[in-house]
Amino acid sequence: MLLTGGEIVVQALKKEGVDTVFGYPGGAALPMYDALYGSDIRHILTRHEQGAVHAADGYARATGKVGVCFSTSGPGATNLITGIATANMDSIPLVCITCQVASSLLGKDSFQEADVSGITTPITKHNYMVTDVNILTKVLSEAFYIARSGRPGPVVIDIPKDIFSQTAEFEYPEKVQMKSYCPVEEGDPAAVEEVAKALAEAKRPLLFVGGGVVLSDMEEAFAQILHKTGAPFISSLMGLGSIDKSKPLYLGMVGMHGTYAANLAVTNCDLLIGFGVRFDDRVTGEVSKFAPNAKIAHFEIDSSEINKIVKVDYKVLGDLRWSLPLFNSLVKPCDVDPWIEQVKGWKQEHPLHYTDESPRLKPQKVIEEVCRAMADDAIIVTDVGQHQMWSAHYCRSTRKRGFLTSGGLGTMGYGLPAAIGAKLGCPDNEVWLFSGDGSIMMNCQEIATAMEEQLPIKVFILNNHGLGMVRQWQRFFYEGRYSHSKHMAPTDFRRLAEAFDATGITVRERNELDAAIAAAKVCPSPIFVDVWVDDDENVLPMVAPNEALDNLVE
Repeated sequence: MLLTGGEIVVQALKKEGVDTVFGYPGGAALPMYDALYGSDIRHILTRHEQGAVHAADGYARATGKVGVCFSTSGPGATNLITGIATANMDSIPLVCITCQVASSLLGKDSFQEADVSGITTPITKHNYMVTDVNILTKVLSEAFYIARSGRPGPVVIDIPKDIFSQTAEFEYPEKVQMKSYCPVEEGDPAAVEEVAKALAEAKRPLLFVGGGVVLSDMEEAFAQILHKTGAPFISSLMGLGSIDKSKPLYLGMVGMHGTYAANLAVTNCDLLIGFGVRFDDRVTGEVSKFAPNAKIAHFEIDSSEINKIVKVDYKVLGDLRWSLPLFNSLVKPCDVDPWIEQVKGWKQEHPLHYTDESPRLKPQKVIEEVCRAMADDAIIVTDVGQHQMWSAHYCRSTRKRGFLTSGGLGTMGYGLPAAIGAKLGCPDNEVWLFSGDGSIMMNCQEIATAMEEQLPIKVFILNNHGLGMVRQWQRFFYEGRYSHSKHMAPTDFRRLAEAFDATGITVRERNELDAAIAAAKVCPSPIFVDVWVDDDENVLPMVAPNEALDNLVE
């Protein structure tokens, strides 16, 4: 079948099962958008390209599918960069199609030309520059395969404008095979057996769940391991979407803003088993003092992550879809009652807490109250900052892929467009967003997108009238010199929402919160609740940079 390049893109998306794309058209993209016209693929017009890529990211995280976004050339493509880097750090499968100036204009500093391949090489799993329409089908099929297989990640396809108008035969491959890319699926069973033996011999074992368990949809297998072994467990920020926080042996999130029990357990365990974790700096604290008394085992799909930061004693290289079921078949109940009593004691003696005596609303209290109103299968999205850490500690979500946040890159402005993508991908689930008065302004133009699509996203802005996490660091480490971290002209978020015809509510007093939550629960369109919280509240516990995990400020 002879098709134009633009038609090839549309047909390839259909073959890949894509039903929704996010984008923003422009001159170089017009031939592709013309081919999209009248197709049954839903295109969501965001108000900024960064909104498009974050929305595709949120869609991918919530559904497990590959997220897709479009942009035009030059600034359209470069506006995707932050979102691509966000997805790359968190291993989120995206295909980003950027439209380039015509082939005859490449390399001539033409109007709206940018070296997209060069710019995105460090922040993608792979990228392509298509200079021949005859390879376009092959490139598209490979891009989706690369994005979703192995350790997932973003793939960029840069296509010159003239390629969309040229014609080629369209025959979509049933299966992709690449000599240069062979993702690891199954590894060495003996390596799994070795870790199972180490667990059986351990006196103070600790299981550590990361984002890889979420990405591989292995939540149930991990839950079976927990039930079978009876071992205590902790999570990274990215692992929160895979665990039941109500379990008595869940000790909390570990790291800089980890719980006392989780951090003490890492410091005192004799065997730490990480499943799909990166052992990044926010988790380890001072690396030389991380898990000093433990043998460390690492279940990981990407060989480059093993021994990158933390030197391990046991490595299991392979897809968690292979290794976790095998590990589950080998493990036995742990006979470690003294250790269980010790970690339970830490958890009981040092619970997460906050002082609720101030006349100002406490952000932790707001999150707890909002979470009580959520459906059990609600999707929680956060922006980045203090509210993100409070959400990590105080939110509950029983849905798989139910906690979406920018972990590795820490991208302010991620939340609103990601919530849009999550709601479009999972229309039957409630979507609640916690943001801050700093983060929400980064991509507040996407209120228009949410309104155009009439998406009933419930947005709670924890408004502390400044950059809360920046202020906390200035308070703790810069002797209270609050350099440019206070919003001297606070934004009226109720009126901002209303400017887009969305519903806006301002909550300044405790007695106004319940009514605002009830209104958000039933609102059939986007609603933005601006909650004024205590400006000086800190995220605690906290470990100072380059300190050991057990050196906490509570």
